[in-house]
Amino acid sequence: MMNENKIEKIIIDVAVALHMELGPGLLESVYEVLLAYELKKRGLSVDRQVSIF
Repeated sequence: MMNENKIEKIIIDVAVALHMELGPGLLESVYEVLLAYELKKRGLSVDRQVSIF
């Protein structure tokens, strides 16, 4: 089972790697889709655009 620190490290590592590979300038939706895809590949459960109301 993953603890919060392990999950946090995965998220940050993936986000930084995506930014370094893709660079700035793409639509936010592109980064969102790719981030979710990469996090799922690493075993995390991902929900996108969840309403908070």
